[in-house]
Amino acid sequence: MKPRLSFWQIINMNIGFFGIQFSFGLQQSSMSPIYKYLGADEASLPYLWLAGPMTGLLVQPLIGAMSDRTVSRWGRRTPYFLIGAILCSLGLLAMPFSPTLWFAASLLWILDAANNVTMEPYRAYVSDKLNPEQHSLGFLTQSAFTGLGQTLAYLTPSLLVWAGMNKDAVNSHQIPHIVIVAFMIGAVFSISSVLWTLKTTPEQPLSAQQVAVIRAQPSGWRHTLAEVASAVRDMPDTMKQLAWVKLFQWYAMFCYWQYIMLSLATTIYGTTDPATQGFRDAGLLTGQVGAFYNAIAFVGALALVPFTRRFGPQRSHSVCLALAGLGMLAIPLIHTPALLFVPMIGIGLAWASIMGNPYVMLAGCIPAERTGVYMGIFNMFIVIPMIIQIFTLPLYYHSLLGGNPENVIRLAGILMLCGAVAVLAVKIRPSAAHA
Repeated sequence: MKPRLSFWQIINMNIGFFGIQFSFGLQQSSMSPIYKYLGADEASLPYLWLAGPMTGLLVQPLIGAMSDRTVSRWGRRTPYFLIGAILCSLGLLAMPFSPTLWFAASLLWILDAANNVTMEPYRAYVSDKLNPEQHSLGFLTQSAFTGLGQTLAYLTPSLLVWAGMNKDAVNSHQIPHIVIVAFMIGAVFSISSVLWTLKTTPEQPLSAQQVAVIRAQPSGWRHTLAEVASAVRDMPDTMKQLAWVKLFQWYAMFCYWQYIMLSLATTIYGTTDPATQGFRDAGLLTGQVGAFYNAIAFVGALALVPFTRRFGPQRSHSVCLALAGLGMLAIPLIHTPALLFVPMIGIGLAWASIMGNPYVMLAGCIPAERTGVYMGIFNMFIVIPMIIQIFTLPLYYHSLLGGNPENVIRLAGILMLCGAVAVLAVKIRPSAAHA
């Protein structure tokens, strides 16, 4: 029986997620503008975001399976998310100094690979430490730190302007100095937050029986691939049902992240020219509303805990996705910056739920000895919708969406509403190990 952790122990074990998500927040808020500054074509932006989903698809299931089989003096999961955090910090330091478009796109592959090396062992580490009755608190606390990390990532450029930096100062490649400093701050947070978690909340020691079982398993990359394939064949029905939910919600979120800044530049400032002050102002506004919805996610994740316990994660998630869908449909209709914060409430609640409730539904239906590999496979349900979005959206961006970024945001809203319906069909059936 695992020891029951206090609230503050659960807080400490999730602080490392703050740095990981600060990094993701910088990517979400800054990569499309950086690509535009370096000369990217608007319709081709999705292709330049391929690094995240492709590295997630390739890296996370393998790393998850490897961490299930790891026995080391540092722990089972620790070596992976520590190495990933170090590589992530180095990638963040280099990104804003990219001299060309191809350099930035290539560096994003390295940065996302590092983030993905960190991600699933970290989720498995949380599941390892907690009893099933604490899963909702553990994963929704992780979601809260996602909101906090991304809130600060989105808001950092504006905070630097409020602190006295010149928002119009740029380097030779038109990348604002405030973006460069934000990435440097992210590099510090990425490694320091993970080190805090490792110091305050070490991994649960493996029993002699667990070590014997792990060492008895065949080693090598072929056996790791075979374990991933076996886990896919044995996938619980709950995971299969969640795949449809995640198809809708992650296709929608990728549309939103890629085009929200361009949409606001058009509706609020009437420009698509990266060299104009209005375009840079749209970048700051995107950061401010993004910070707001992530702040809502930070508070909302903890507020969702009793709601989820009472009504179940399916209903909780459905309500949150529906609010986000309505909010996204409203964004293109708004032409006053202050009013944008209203739909961001729904998007923030959905983001809190996306980062928590699917894992609450998942954690109880998978065998404990395969947590890492199933967490990695579950991430495939995130990255496959992103890959589909990357290769399909450019095909109809001009023909069906009129080459208008506002219509991409509307599409995202419709897909969120579809996800709200799909999650109601998910049936949670505990695995034999958790029954």
